[in-house]
Amino acid sequence: MPLDFWTTACIYGATSVAAGAFGAHGLRARGIPDAKIASWSTAAQYQLVHSAALLAVEAASPGKNLLYAKSFLLAGMTLFSGSIYLLVLDPQRFKFLGPVTPIGGLALIAGWGALAVGSRGRALL
Repeated sequence: MPLDFWTTACIYGATSVAAGAFGAHGLRARGIPDAKIASWSTAAQYQLVHSAALLAVEAASPGKNLLYAKSFLLAGMTLFSGSIYLLVLDPQRFKFLGPVTPIGGLALIAGWGALAVGSRGRALL
């Protein structure tokens, strides 16, 4: 059975906290440069903020309502944050993911745009 948006957003929120903690404590111990740790932190922050946004949208409009907005937010978190995590951990192995990060960013932007268009004229909360 596929996960619903609520459960998925909760999982993404929890993993963003874990990723942030690992970034703050584990990456430096592995000799990762500060600039890459900052990128990791950005990925964790974006994942957390968009997990909360996805939870809010799902709570306000459950099910298939605003499906495009929810799907774009989920895809954006996966592509944007996921590609940064992998690029920080092993840049040589995952260098092909470099172009995926901005695509993930565009998906996040598209999610916000789809939310604006899809909720037009309705009070969601």
